[in-house]
Amino acid sequence: MRLLPPVLPHLYRCLRGYVALVCLWLGTPAQGVAQVVHWATRVVAVSSEGRGEGGGQQFKATQVLGAPSVLPQVKSSPCAWSPGSVEGAGEESITVAFDSVRRANQVLVAESANAGAVVRVILYTADGLEQVIFSEKQAAKRATDSPIDPLLRIMLPDSLGGIKQVKVVLNPGRTKGINQLDAIGLTMATKPVVWAVPVAPKMPQNLEKENLGTAINTPGQEVAPVISPDGKTLYLTRNFNKNNIGQANTQDVWFSTLTTERTWEVAKNMGIPINNAGNNAISGISPDGKTVYLINTYKTDGSMAFGVSKSTYTKVGWGFPVECKIVNNYTKQVANSVKLEFTVSPDGATMILAVQRNQTVGDRDLYAAFRQADQTWSEPVSLGEVVNSAAEESSPFLAVDNRTLYFTSEGHSGFGNGDIFVTRRLDDSWTNWTTPENLGPAVNTPEWDGYFTIPAAGDFAYLSSRANSLGEDDIFRLKLHPAIRPEPVALVSGKVLDAISRKPVATEIVSGLLQEGKAISKVEYDPETGEYKLILPTQKVYTLSAKKDGYFPIVETVDLSHDKRFRDIRRNLYVMPVQPGAKLVLRGVLFKQSEADLLPGSEAELDQLLHLLADYPTMTILVEGHTDNQGDWGLNMKLAEERVQRVKQYLIGHGVAEARVQTKAWGPSKPIASNETDEKRRLNRRVEFTIVAL
Repeated sequence: MRLLPPVLPHLYRCLRGYVALVCLWLGTPAQGVAQVVHWATRVVAVSSEGRGEGGGQQFKATQVLGAPSVLPQVKSSPCAWSPGSVEGAGEESITVAFDSVRRANQVLVAESANAGAVVRVILYTADGLEQVIFSEKQAAKRATDSPIDPLLRIMLPDSLGGIKQVKVVLNPGRTKGINQLDAIGLTMATKPVVWAVPVAPKMPQNLEKENLGTAINTPGQEVAPVISPDGKTLYLTRNFNKNNIGQANTQDVWFSTLTTERTWEVAKNMGIPINNAGNNAISGISPDGKTVYLINTYKTDGSMAFGVSKSTYTKVGWGFPVECKIVNNYTKQVANSVKLEFTVSPDGATMILAVQRNQTVGDRDLYAAFRQADQTWSEPVSLGEVVNSAAEESSPFLAVDNRTLYFTSEGHSGFGNGDIFVTRRLDDSWTNWTTPENLGPAVNTPEWDGYFTIPAAGDFAYLSSRANSLGEDDIFRLKLHPAIRPEPVALVSGKVLDAISRKPVATEIVSGLLQEGKAISKVEYDPETGEYKLILPTQKVYTLSAKKDGYFPIVETVDLSHDKRFRDIRRNLYVMPVQPGAKLVLRGVLFKQSEADLLPGSEAELDQLLHLLADYPTMTILVEGHTDNQGDWGLNMKLAEERVQRVKQYLIGHGVAEARVQTKAWGPSKPIASNETDEKRRLNRRVEFTIVAL
């Protein structure tokens, strides 16, 4: 299986929104004003339906529902209704209804291919009235236009109320080739409607795409860029190159690193085991850049099969790719080949695949598979028909905010043979998405555009395009406008060190939400392969800790609650060796202001202490309480005593013998920082424990 973008014109489908804003022609496009159009929501009757090679809903009557999916382009599309006959002698018709009875000044009929076959349009009102609003005579007059406008606008003499249904009759013999209807709508607009591609709001038209030049691109084909989350390594798939490991017309993975001058080094072949004689491509990467996900499964004899693999970086280089087993990951074989593209969520728990399965709406659709406890992946589940169309969806990329999805579609209204769209996940189901928004003509060209990829900073996007390339498809960079930027995140990186020796320690790092007290992601830290890196969405407070047998984790708090922009945070984590005399501040154990009640989330670190006491059943500890120097000394001493007793009772309540937990209240007498500022005083307000004996 190889990964190649389409280079021939492809087909489109309808947007699934039934109410859309359009521009009214008032002299120039810039003078357009928004006007609501109510598009058909239900098919009442149809004379016949076409059938597409991709099966599913291609060319079906339901493709006429919703807003136009082909216009303003004019071409045959599986996302429009086609009658069963082509250039036949008889008439074909379709009758549609709307979400409710409507009034209208204008009826819209969008023909996506070979406009001119409409010979009658009939309205049916709620009170039983049948009215022909477009006749054979008007059709004959329209046929004299050159070219024929594919959007038929029928102006009603007066605002007509009670419209329940619209019937459109075609005579396929009037035109050569296939006839199609893209959409049928009603509007109160009194000026002729001009339909434009729905573009992401506030998206500027003057963005410039930068070709990354000869360090990255060649006269051959460069596609599928994958940028590491830190933005410092760019992976790409190169085809038609004599330096590929296989034949020149097979794909290899290449990479380039960013220099200190912010330029890209000349790309290098990744070599074995990532590349072999078959088709190789990277489709995803972990936040730390140490795991890459690859198309195909790798066999020890050098052969490959359909599927997904991953390779992990070690001190001796990239490991041999291991299969990511997906339950029932079957896909249709089209034209003696199969296609697969995918993206993996930053937490490594979800994979979004572009594949064609038996239940696809048309050609390839987007599906989600979920990592299971045994490290296999669940059977893919469709993202739904808001995202998927009767044409092809491909090259998905899930941003590091874990909710913003970019993909290429040939079935939503666009500017070329395949446009890039953005949609956002509305809940945790992975089947509920916002209506896809086109990234606009500054991003999308008349050619095929895709493989959008963004680093954690969200400053630039990288993509593949053929327009203005050095030969075949090239890699381009685009400054990312806020209108299409994902939600901001923080990239947290650093080392894990022994709290006494200050030497690096290989550990597992766990991040969690402070108030929920549960882990949300885990990464591995190996000092021999670089720093740990993890991604945290902003506007929340997190805990970070490292876990390793024989050590107690020191919890760090990362407060991103006030951050609304990307942050690059360096934070070394520490682990305390379990030995007599070891002392740790329980930073995650927090109390209400001037009270001894634990705040939500404090249980997480206390539970770690419980695990430690369980692992060492003869261990005894001393829990000590401290306050700042604000207020009455005696009250502070009393508060410190109440807090250490609260901690002790928590431990005893979970099965720890009382004799194993000693307490001491120091109040404000042992500060570890000055009390001059609130930040310094916060350090002094602490609970800590010391290992007395093992």
